[in-house]
Amino acid sequence: MSSRPDVALRPLEPTDWPAVHSWSSLPEVCRFQPWGPNSEADAEEFVRAAADAWSARPRLREPYAALVDGEVLGMGELHLGLAARHRQGEISYIVHPRVWRRGVGTAIGAALLRIGFAERGLHRIAATCDPRNAGSAAVLRRLGMAYEGRLRHTTLLRDGWRDSETFSILEEEWRGMPAADA
Repeated sequence: MSSRPDVALRPLEPTDWPAVHSWSSLPEVCRFQPWGPNSEADAEEFVRAAADAWSARPRLREPYAALVDGEVLGMGELHLGLAARHRQGEISYIVHPRVWRRGVGTAIGAALLRIGFAERGLHRIAATCDPRNAGSAAVLRRLGMAYEGRLRHTTLLRDGWRDSETFSILEEEWRGMPAADA
């Protein structure tokens, strides 16, 4: 693989569950998540529900497989939820450790921002991360997202309550960034 992999998003499909299981079963991947490590059945159930979200009306989430040099090695999701009425969304992403620190998370996040702003007409997009997850916070900053603060005890993890650092970017901020419409 090259040092700067080619990353493309496509809607998550039920047949993607083995790829999702390849990272969702790893303790280091789910360290800051309320789920996992996942069994094969957990991964298959999650992917089936995520793929079904594409046909839901109203559509509250858009889960994407992230293809890295043609292989599913991550995923990203644009959460529309009830805030869509106010033109707000939230992004999340996860990457296989094989491609950590190679720009894949940033590429997924950038693609999700483009979809949210350019295709879905959102005004504000937010993201959260565990304060201990310095890599994820760095991705959000690279995406041009502003740090808004810390919410206390938002999620119960295996090792106790997790705070959430909150970031966001507004449409006009995103449009002012280099290559925002690319």
